[in-house]
Amino acid sequence: MSDSADTSRETVKTYVPAYQKAEWQSHADDLDMSQSEFVRTMVQAGRKGFDPDSAEPDSPGPDPGGNALERQVLELLTSDTYSWDELLEAVSDDIESRLDETLEELQATNRIRYSGRHGGYTTIDGGGDGD
Repeated sequence: MSDSADTSRETVKTYVPAYQKAEWQSHADDLDMSQSEFVRTMVQAGRKGFDPDSAEPDSPGPDPGGNALERQVLELLTSDTYSWDELLEAVSDDIESRLDETLEELQATNRIRYSGRHGGYTTIDGGGDGD
């Protein structure tokens, strides 16, 4: 990825057979990754096999607790000066997007649901809402 590349996040959707999604989810779980992280990582790994120059060497890996935040902060500060509040807003936008994406995935796979009666999200088996 070049230094001038846009690092903002965009949504990409694809449709796969249910069995394939289940396999991907299981593999992602084994790797302690979200399904989005898994698909992104696998696509990038696959691209390396087709064109070694097409991979994104600066793309953050599946280690969200590692240096991904450090990298994100450095990228932000390379182009401008930010206050604490501005930095917090910039990096928290990413976590909000990731949380929203994860909640959508968990609902789509019937692992969680939103319970208006209980005012929040709960697992489908009812473990979190006292049903």
